[in-house]
Amino acid sequence: WAKRRLMPRVAGHKRGLETVRRIVRCCLDRGVAHLTLFAFSSENWRRPQEEVSFLMQLFLKALEEEIAKLHQNKVRFRVVGDLSRFDARIRELIARAEVLTADNPALTLTIAANYGGRWDLVNAFNSAAKAHPEKAGALGEDDIAPFLCLADAPEPDLFIRTGGEQRISNFLLWQLAYTELYFTDLLWPEFSAKAYDEALASYRTRERRFGRTSEQLKEAPEGK
Repeated sequence: WAKRRLMPRVAGHKRGLETVRRIVRCCLDRGVAHLTLFAFSSENWRRPQEEVSFLMQLFLKALEEEIAKLHQNKVRFRVVGDLSRFDARIRELIARAEVLTADNPALTLTIAANYGGRWDLVNAFNSAAKAHPEKAGALGEDDIAPFLCLADAPEPDLFIRTGGEQRISNFLLWQLAYTELYFTDLLWPEFSAKAYDEALASYRTRERRFGRTSEQLKEAPEGK
């Protein structure tokens, strides 16, 4: 977005934060219960050091300035990922924000930071193996799922990827198994409320069968 306007890359990240605010408001207004944003992947450390440093400062500023507003709007805030690489101040602010907003019911806003789907799976497998040594070589989905980063959240209904890319880029590999995918050429800084509603409209046209046939869905009792 910034490159097209002959602006430094960091300008795009600043504008992207405005989009975060906008989409959080959209979710609140439309009754969406969970929003998970892929803010910084475990691969993003490979970007130029100047850009990474700016992103860390932007993250810090957002934690300092946005949490009170989220709390006022009854938004629960949480961060998932390997936080060990962030500096102490960022980790402290994350912990405070999570405690402050823990009981807020309007929307759960999850920020995936230094997160990777493969990292999540490896952690979950290892944790499950430690918790159930008697099941070595025979762990099942129900044994592994509780150890995933988003174990306490429902699996996503809709995945939105902006910027014209048509891949999930190591995001929520386990959780997206039956998620509806939506791709748009719009870049994240220009993703508007109208664009968000278009994604929701597309989702409403989908038939979610979860392995069953259309006929089975019609015959199933309501809510099953």
